[in-house]
Amino acid sequence: MSKILVVNDDQSLLDDQSLLNELLSAIVSFGHTVQSAPDRQSGLTMLAADTFELVITDLMTLRPEGIELLEKLQQGGRDLKCLMMIRQGMPDVVISALRNHVCEFVTVPFTVSELLSAVNVALASCPAAEIEVVSALREWVELRLPCSIDAIAPLQKLLAELGADLPQEILEAISYAFREMASNAVEHGGKLDPTKRIEVRYMRLKRSIICWIKDPGEGFDPARLDHAAVNNPTDEPFRHIFVREEKGMRAGGFGILMTNKIVDELIYNERHNEVMFIKYIS
Repeated sequence: MSKILVVNDDQSLLDDQSLLNELLSAIVSFGHTVQSAPDRQSGLTMLAADTFELVITDLMTLRPEGIELLEKLQQGGRDLKCLMMIRQGMPDVVISALRNHVCEFVTVPFTVSELLSAVNVALASCPAAEIEVVSALREWVELRLPCSIDAIAPLQKLLAELGADLPQEILEAISYAFREMASNAVEHGGKLDPTKRIEVRYMRLKRSIICWIKDPGEGFDPARLDHAAVNNPTDEPFRHIFVREEKGMRAGGFGILMTNKIVDELIYNERHNEVMFIKYIS
């Protein structure tokens, strides 16, 4: 059981009191204790007077009061986590939240089940809090994240915000390609060791999107990827599935093959511990 504080200050985000009550009731039904603050100052007062494990807020991090709240959450070395409710198409807010070690995000409008899932993620692992923001320009976002599969989902949400104005098919292609290439970097390059980091760059040009990922591994020999679909013989299109079963590997292995098909360019460095893909947008 965790003690949760909800700070609801932006009426344009969650102005339906019945919905707020439904959300609070759903969280309580899972065994959590919930208290609600109507604004930032009330929230800060309650934080000073009591101990909470999680704060759920819709305060915009680019507003001074939102930044102040997030900074307060990080002071004093308290193990306090934050889940943020955001509007769609506000990447600056997401990046600012990542810089302030927010654990998880939900995009308004959201369902009760989506909120509960985000609460569970935030309380269990808080993967986004370990992401380091190196550059926060919309045209050049650069991040460092731990070699953990859980750290990839928050970045996919960031990509969705950065590409909110793109055609859906292009956004989906970029999201899929990023997830597959980042997962390979984390799993194979970083060996799922959260003390190691991968580097990610997202660059938006006038006519294309470029994603670059570097892992801390020694790279690989592409000719020896017998567990990947990209190397299946034409007469054995699913051979890699049996190879993965024999090696005790998880199901999959289609990442490089599918990414090659949905992006416009995919290239590796000589060691194959750095990959870059390009998707044209016009």
